[in-house]
Amino acid sequence: MDHISEISVFVQAARYGSFSAAARALDLSPSAVSKQVRRLEDRLGVRLFNRTTRKMSLTEAGRSFHQSCVRIMQELEEAEEAAGAYHQAVRGTLRVSATAAFTRINVLPHINEFLEQHPDLDLQLELTDRSVDVVAEGLDVTIRLAEQLEDPSLVARRLVTNERIVCASPDYLARHGMPKTPEDLLRHNCLTMYTLADFNDWAFEDEKGRRVIHVNGNFHANTGDALAQAVVGGVGLARLSAWLVADALQDGRLVHVLPEYPHSESAFYVLYPQGRYVSRKVRVFVDWLVELFANKPSPA
Repeated sequence: MDHISEISVFVQAARYGSFSAAARALDLSPSAVSKQVRRLEDRLGVRLFNRTTRKMSLTEAGRSFHQSCVRIMQELEEAEEAAGAYHQAVRGTLRVSATAAFTRINVLPHINEFLEQHPDLDLQLELTDRSVDVVAEGLDVTIRLAEQLEDPSLVARRLVTNERIVCASPDYLARHGMPKTPEDLLRHNCLTMYTLADFNDWAFEDEKGRRVIHVNGNFHANTGDALAQAVVGGVGLARLSAWLVADALQDGRLVHVLPEYPHSESAFYVLYPQGRYVSRKVRVFVDWLVELFANKPSPA
């Protein structure tokens, strides 16, 4: 077995966290996967995985080697695509991680249009609001908020402005009163996201200038969807994307709080790794996303 094949097996084993799962993905037997990983470890002279009867994890050397291997496999795939004829059909697996609510509401209703254009392409989509490591996790593309643009090695293309509003249920406001100023929020139960610290710093601007209110409360979630459900349920106030709460505002389940303070500083971006070659599957998907939002000043 050549070195590239060993590296490919190692990357899949690290990705799935078990030899059995990697074997299923590669259509190999678990013993064949284990044997190739051991051969790779023997050749390198280091242990790549910590193995117990219950779980398997990368060693420190394994994590470092894995990052390099992921880049190698991506560049190899991109080089092969670039060497092929441009008119050939887009094929392979496109691995995408995207913010949950934004993608559910604004992208998934249109995704069949993209897949019908590229019937030989498989889309593997993870919906999560956590920050991701595109290279280490073997992703091709990610959709993230401006507050999550942490990796300068990624190419970032802006999709759309993300206007946010502060809102609460009529029941909550009847019990606790309507905030009149941004500073009043410090006396209210404000819902926060524990996976993104910047999300909990609410900026406001008026003739007095710009100030940031660091809010807090007794409910903390990892997705915008969860915060939206909690605020409708009367738990407290939240600052959420206008498109996410539009229906609840329209039917009276939510009330717009401090409407004189619009917030349009955030935006959604599509990101992908820099490289000498950008695979065609990444290029067509990114271009499709940009075109999807080209005529939309805001989502939904």
